[in-house]
Amino acid sequence: MKRCIVVSDSFKGTLSSREICRIAKRSIARFFPECEVISLPAADGGEGTTDCFLEALGGTKVTVGGIRNLFGEEIEAFYGRIDDTTAVIEMAAAAGLPMAGNRKNPEITTTYGIGQLILHAVREGATQIILGLGGSATNDGGCGCAAALGVRFYDKDGNSFIPVGGTLERIADIDVTAAGEQLKNITIHVMCDIDNPLHGEQGAAYIFGPQKGADEAMVKRLDKGLKLLDAVIEKSLGRSVAVLPGAGAAGAFGAGCVAFLDAELKSGIEIVLDTVGFDSLLLGSDLVITGEGRLDGQSLRGKVVCGVAARASKKQVPVLVFTGSVSDDADAVYEMGVTAVFTTNRQGLPFEELKERSGRDYERTLEDALRLIGGRKMAP
Repeated sequence: MKRCIVVSDSFKGTLSSREICRIAKRSIARFFPECEVISLPAADGGEGTTDCFLEALGGTKVTVGGIRNLFGEEIEAFYGRIDDTTAVIEMAAAAGLPMAGNRKNPEITTTYGIGQLILHAVREGATQIILGLGGSATNDGGCGCAAALGVRFYDKDGNSFIPVGGTLERIADIDVTAAGEQLKNITIHVMCDIDNPLHGEQGAAYIFGPQKGADEAMVKRLDKGLKLLDAVIEKSLGRSVAVLPGAGAAGAFGAGCVAFLDAELKSGIEIVLDTVGFDSLLLGSDLVITGEGRLDGQSLRGKVVCGVAARASKKQVPVLVFTGSVSDDADAVYEMGVTAVFTTNRQGLPFEELKERSGRDYERTLEDALRLIGGRKMAP
């Protein structure tokens, strides 16, 4: 084996994508010492997305002062600069759920700081922005981010203001002119792996509001605000985003990205694979190793395993999947290009008992597969 690509999702609660890449690289070197191992930690848009891109592609982490956090307090935040033209920004840097602590309240939190980070990257020369939507504590429809970039929101009296989740219903008109000039010739790719609509029982407020601190009454208020925002977007901007798959992502930030920033929502793994030039890397590769914590029917919906397998199969490169558990409805992954699936839960233990041994179990399972394909352990 001359070249192997490792691109795995994390095993939630046990192994990060970066840890998996390190284990695989070490094990492959023991069995195939001449093999070139390309490690591509998979990012999903949540916390750690920037680090994954930087590890896969190199670049620098840029720290910026004076950024507003989700409560409007000034903090230092960061983004990744991959090259002269590409920046990676994750919501967790300024509006992530862990930042809320015991102050969770999606009626008052804002995405303003994300807009500040985008603006800083653009002013530093970035023309391509990769924006990760994941783990947000907000429900402002991305209005805060848009306001930081120049979008103006007006109430019925013509006063401009910066909306939050609890004041969306005050919006009577929207003007994106200044933001359009600010973002002229800027491409924004948004990592979005959910397909929830803007509002309604499957929308941002009902599905994600409770984990952000919303009780039943607040969820109803938030949803009402999102419905009114939807109506104003259609009236002022002539765009319909309510049922756009992913509109409800990150407190309806998905809808805001499209409506206010003219961004494109794409599967996170597709953005990762495009950015690292995965199709070119497949040329001359003998094997792809991928995986996720649980392989099931959901794995067919834009997840890492099938995104990777679909591309690898076109180049006739075999794909091995390593996963913590496999459901009965996962067999369809073989039709997507997967060659074989291995579960790392070697003793059939419950999840609570796996954390301490997950790295060792992953390593042993991988090495069993490496023996099977002809490798001989050469070094300790």
